[in-house]
Amino acid sequence: MGKRLQGRIAVVTGAARGLGRAHALRLARLGADVVVNDVDLEAYREFEEELSEATVVEEIRRLGTKAMGFEADITEKEQVDAMFARVLEEFGRVDILVNNAGGALVPPSRRPKEGPPLGSYGPFTTETTEEDFRYQFDVNFWGAVLCCQAAASPMKEQRYGKIVNTSSQDGLHALGGGNGMPYKVAKAAIIHLTRVLAAELGPYGINVNCIAPAYIDSSRNIYKRKHNGGDRSADNALGHRGVPEDCAKVVEFLTTDLSDYITGQCIPVCGGVMLF
Repeated sequence: MGKRLQGRIAVVTGAARGLGRAHALRLARLGADVVVNDVDLEAYREFEEELSEATVVEEIRRLGTKAMGFEADITEKEQVDAMFARVLEEFGRVDILVNNAGGALVPPSRRPKEGPPLGSYGPFTTETTEEDFRYQFDVNFWGAVLCCQAAASPMKEQRYGKIVNTSSQDGLHALGGGNGMPYKVAKAAIIHLTRVLAAELGPYGINVNCIAPAYIDSSRNIYKRKHNGGDRSADNALGHRGVPEDCAKVVEFLTTDLSDYITGQCIPVCGGVMLF
């Protein structure tokens, strides 16, 4: 794979399991030192994801690079600022930010008392409550804004940076009717945030791009299928769902010198769901 990111410092949000874990491990294999952020650094236990070590932080260290875990709610500015201050104190710079945290999540007031919350696509547009709308925007959009703000300052000073945001196929189209509006609109906002930031930060040598995954077989989706039924077939050109590593490969492209002349773009990682 090579060490294209040797000496770089990467922050990956929502990295204690699933796609975030795949991103963090791939960046580490490329030589980067990685800051693993999550609201719970043992979140992998919730959906029975198997790790090779006790935590993702320890998995990264086993690969031979430095790693730091930081539990923080990225929707809270004070916690985000504290995390980046700690990163700068420990490593002296921030080269890469992967905004992965988020998802079609159930607001806390509706989560089951027992078992992990499996997520919800959300209500129809005409039935959306303020709670649903604000929660989806907090976890999928506002958290990314806060992290971009915190990372931009040191990146501008060093005149280098790679930011990768996470949208979704749901941010690109409105298939499936009006359900899931808060999630779909939040993910669409991520795409335009990416474009606006790319224009603002480009003169400082900072690339800002995003990925738009389709349904990916993360540990949560595997857990949902295990308990709710279903198979791995998918309505796309390749005929199967992706895995977290499929997204991590694109993150590799967007965080290395391979994408130095690419910014403001949204790359679908979908197996050909939408063949425009």
